[in-house]
Amino acid sequence: MLTFEIAKEETLSPKDIKELQEEIRSLAKQKNAVILAHYYQRPEVQDIADFVGDSLELSRKASQTDADIILFCGVRFMCETAKILNPTKKVLHPNPESGCPMADMIRPEQVLKLKEQHPDGEVVAYVNTSADVKAVSDVCVTSANAIKVVQKLQSKKVIFIPDQALGNWVKKHVPDKEFVIWQGFCPPHFEFTAKELERLKQQFPDAKVAVHPECHPKVIEMADFVGSTSQIINYATTCDSDRVIVITEVGLKHTLIKKNPNKEYIFPQSMNYCGTVYCCTMKAITLPLVYKTLKEELNEVVLDEEIIAKARRPLERMLELS
Repeated sequence: MLTFEIAKEETLSPKDIKELQEEIRSLAKQKNAVILAHYYQRPEVQDIADFVGDSLELSRKASQTDADIILFCGVRFMCETAKILNPTKKVLHPNPESGCPMADMIRPEQVLKLKEQHPDGEVVAYVNTSADVKAVSDVCVTSANAIKVVQKLQSKKVIFIPDQALGNWVKKHVPDKEFVIWQGFCPPHFEFTAKELERLKQQFPDAKVAVHPECHPKVIEMADFVGSTSQIINYATTCDSDRVIVITEVGLKHTLIKKNPNKEYIFPQSMNYCGTVYCCTMKAITLPLVYKTLKEELNEVVLDEEIIAKARRPLERMLELS
């Protein structure tokens, strides 16, 4: 038998992968654990999950189960959100080094300074933020509900953190409010270029284009559809085109093919950093790490009770407004 604890992903044969997946599912059953995987995870990791989805959606699903353990295959802020919404459950992270560059682009003290500078504004925090940042924010949003939530705010000034692309997308749809937008960004999404998209459109002139709002404004302008990961799935699998160019993290292709294999989903293939939307930190979670983490119950997410209470409020307010 392969020593799963020390195996590297590239050493796994299809037989090894299947065996390891069976071991993980068996462990999950023994330990009463629920396994969550974000759409951007490796296909073989998605396939062992109880639920695959967006980060907030997954955390809410976990709270509806009787599981004692939540093993979250995603980046750090996602695991923290799961703990905030499920404070009595043990939350495990297969790779604590898997952070989100965008989430790391703003700190709590910077949010507090923005609030001092703009006392008449409300801090709208994208869920792609740390627990500490959520704790000093007024309301959270997802890429799916950001426009709706901001429209319902009574304040005429919005301090939007940390994603400039999503902030500008919301601003475009809520012109009656004043925006202060933090200049954070998601490197894989934001650094994909309009030139590269134009090349794809010329190569596949009959294809529709679906784009995530974390992308650069010039890329968004070229899209037939702009939406969250879940919204892109719905659009790409049901639109009237047999081909869809999808500008978001390439891990989504696995779900799209499962949902509707009769369409062609075109993702940028170049491994040049600006020629593909590929999240290295998402892909840093591997089956061997999932196995070892669950077997030994490693890397538990621990948050201060006060932070949990404070960070929960903007999440609950978002749910009320959306």
